[in-house]
Amino acid sequence: MTSKPTDARTVVEPTNDGTEFVFFSGKGGVGKSTVSCATATWLADNGYDTLLVTTDPAPNLSDIFDQNIGHEVTAIDEVENLAAIEIDPDAAAEEYRQETIEPMRQLLDDEQLETVEEQLNSPCVEEIAAFDNFVDFMDSPEYDVVVFDTAPTGHTIRLMELPTDWNAELEKGGSTCIGPAASMEDKKADYERAIDTLQDADRTSFAFVGKPEASSIDEIERSAADLADLGIESQMLVVNGYLPESVCEDPFFRGKRTDEQSVIDRVASTFDEQALATYPLQPGEITGVDLLSDVGGVLYDGEDATVDVGTVPDATTDERSVDFDSLTDPDAVAEQLRPVDGTRYLFFTGKGGVGKSTVASTTATALAEGGYETLVVTTDPAAHLEDIFEESVGHDPTSVGQENLDAARIDQEEALEEYRTHVLDHVTEMYQEKDDSAIDVDAAIQNVEEELESPCAEEMAALEKFVSYFDEDGYDVVVFDTAPTGHTLRLLELPSDWKGFMDLGSLTKGAAPEKGDKYDDVIETMQNPDKSTFAFVMYPEYTPMMEAYRAAEDLRDQVGIETSLVVANYLLPQEYGDNAFFENRRAQQERYLDEISDRFDAPTMLAPLRRDEPVGLDELRSFGAEIAGLSSVREEIQEEVTPS
Repeated sequence: MTSKPTDARTVVEPTNDGTEFVFFSGKGGVGKSTVSCATATWLADNGYDTLLVTTDPAPNLSDIFDQNIGHEVTAIDEVENLAAIEIDPDAAAEEYRQETIEPMRQLLDDEQLETVEEQLNSPCVEEIAAFDNFVDFMDSPEYDVVVFDTAPTGHTIRLMELPTDWNAELEKGGSTCIGPAASMEDKKADYERAIDTLQDADRTSFAFVGKPEASSIDEIERSAADLADLGIESQMLVVNGYLPESVCEDPFFRGKRTDEQSVIDRVASTFDEQALATYPLQPGEITGVDLLSDVGGVLYDGEDATVDVGTVPDATTDERSVDFDSLTDPDAVAEQLRPVDGTRYLFFTGKGGVGKSTVASTTATALAEGGYETLVVTTDPAAHLEDIFEESVGHDPTSVGQENLDAARIDQEEALEEYRTHVLDHVTEMYQEKDDSAIDVDAAIQNVEEELESPCAEEMAALEKFVSYFDEDGYDVVVFDTAPTGHTLRLLELPSDWKGFMDLGSLTKGAAPEKGDKYDDVIETMQNPDKSTFAFVMYPEYTPMMEAYRAAEDLRDQVGIETSLVVANYLLPQEYGDNAFFENRRAQQERYLDEISDRFDAPTMLAPLRRDEPVGLDELRSFGAEIAGLSSVREEIQEEVTPS
């Protein structure tokens, strides 16, 4: 499948007098920073004054351009007409908090200020702060084009639309999950103008970057549909990192390349109205202006990609071969999987596309084979468990054909409807009990209904259902695929006597304290290393590693949960790919395995790259036997569980 460079060029090249904007979106590790940098370099080389902006929490623009960039706009040394900035999300959030609270210091007493400060610790504020920076750079007349690495998601944009009736909320002086309404009065026009610009296809181009994998394209389809519902149409898709034909010399990699090309064909058919561009996998990371120019030339000028496989790294193949078993401690892994006193809860988390559903399912299968009654639960909206087990997986636990093993899927729409009903019933009951003619009950309920359209409400609904699985009796181990992030858990810390629900305009304060107690108990369980294990799944490259590391730091600092297990996935097998291209890729993986070991003080499971993702119980068992750190655990556990 070939690229459509003319179409791609039309998408990103400015055509109007005013500043235009190009947004690149995609999961961590798919190469969107590379594509963003290459696009910005190509635009600058074609004479356009260009600004490159990243809000990626694991920015690597400095590495790509080989110069310090940071939180200030910085000219790129080797590229005329190009400047860049790496927005620090923590610094941006703190700036937003200070800008919000400073005007209130003369108006509010200490207790009121403390309430506002607590509310501004909401994780939603971090998204608003990032969007504030977008808004600032969307008013940059000195540039012909602004390229954004990491676009606002539908989740973030929907936060901008809260509350639907701005004026009513401002007059009421209420609050939302993103801060006091009064603090947003000055922002109203800016946000509305920014969203109008995002929805204007003549000024804004939206592009997705993905890998040539079915799961990556599935994610893009969902994200594109979510944005389309908000009036934002994507115009381009870049499939990045397909295997070059010239290096696939054995059946294993030839088969993988065939599968990748099938995915690219599917993309061309599914996204037939969008520009499509592709770029091959390189033997190492793409850094420096020369390689970026190569990427830009392929994407936008129709040039052939340069794949310089280089030479085999120093040392013989035998000396470079990695003994994966020596890099992990099966006893330490087993300790994180076994229940100690009561049920053990295992949480597998990580960015989209790192294989966490497969790893969670494989681990659950191994534990069940070891004799433990095991439940695996997914909060993933893509419902991958059904595909993995080849069994129907519903809202309630059901067997998936393996003794001791059940599975369940949190249906987000069903969970949200249950949550909405619960909240609205409570608010209605609360106000009907008040003898206050000044309260417009219908208006109050309407306001709650509006705020229940917040994506924060979706997270709380999923969390509510998630918590219910802590009451499941009869299981030795409960495995969660896609654990609640620090972002989600911190929603429980919003300033309310009732931690079970959002603040919802202060309408639910003081209600249902027993629900708050239940959430407290669950979080204490998650913080207890004898009860719970948090495992981050990643593959050994810079962005997935850094995003996992940042998320782990957030869990520890904000919620008090330590990472207790690491899974390094997609490791190149030694028995295939005997050429310089793959030897260089292996050398790169080995460097990042060392860095993962340095950054995470936790035992490691190492999983190899497979020709196909394991499907069905037989393949899951086979895959479990290949995972260093898990392969011997099953036998160890079985010996302990089986009576002598």
